[in-house]
Amino acid sequence: MFQLETPRLVLSELTEKDAPLMLAVLNDPDFLRNVGDRGVRTEADARRYIVDGPMAMYRQYGFGMYKVELKDSKAIGLCGLVKRDGLDDVDIGFAFLPQYRSQGYALEAAQAVMHYGQAEIGLKRIVAIALPDNVPSVRLLEKIGLQPEKRITLPNSSEELLLMAWDAAFQENQQ
Repeated sequence: MFQLETPRLVLSELTEKDAPLMLAVLNDPDFLRNVGDRGVRTEADARRYIVDGPMAMYRQYGFGMYKVELKDSKAIGLCGLVKRDGLDDVDIGFAFLPQYRSQGYALEAAQAVMHYGQAEIGLKRIVAIALPDNVPSVRLLEKIGLQPEKRITLPNSSEELLLMAWDAAFQENQQ
């Protein structure tokens, strides 16, 4: 079973048992505003969402969105790598429960996921999408090495998003 550890956190694969966490994250007002409504309203919906999303992605790609827990096993959010329709590259994403924001947990988890994607999976390019006015997310993405690249819209959406990217070849040319 996949697991990443940082000084304060443990990241692991989501299972159907994580439905309460998924339900809470997906219905957080900030998630709804910044990411979108996934239509998950019950724990049964959340279990289906986990099975059809992260668990299917683990099987297909060997990575996905992970549960983020404190070392005492308290689940606090999500962070991971996603292969998303409409993006050519693997996308890093994160979402934390409100009471665990602004404490460095998202940065710590995202740094670990970036390192895993680069060193273990061998990704040469990792992207992220964010609403241009979602300043906390954009700043965090910059801290983990992504740079603004362009504005895009995803399939079946009219919302303009900021595409940010980390590119190994670009990094090597800068050194």
